[in-house]
Amino acid sequence: MAEKPAVSSGWPGIASVWAIALVGVGVVVGLAFARGADWFAGLGALGIFAALGVVLAVVVIMTLAVQLATRRPEGFVGRVAASIAGAVVMVVLAAAVVAPVALR
Repeated sequence: MAEKPAVSSGWPGIASVWAIALVGVGVVVGLAFARGADWFAGLGALGIFAALGVVLAVVVIMTLAVQLATRRPEGFVGRVAASIAGAVVMVVLAAAVVAPVALR
């Protein structure tokens, strides 16, 4: 029997999740600077951070969907960890960027 060709390391799936996180964070940061805390459901400063939490929740769900769709059990935990870790870094950086706007 012939050997199967080596499969990719999973970076396309990880990068796609990071792209989703970047878009979500970009929307929240853009709205925070354009409209301030008033835009986020009247929750004030916490509304901006709540929106970033929603972005992170969507990224976690998308990570599981993308990685399960690959149908590759080997390396699943590593791919999920890399996807979520990158998204967490983006959300933390976005929270630091919007903190002056949110906390005024």
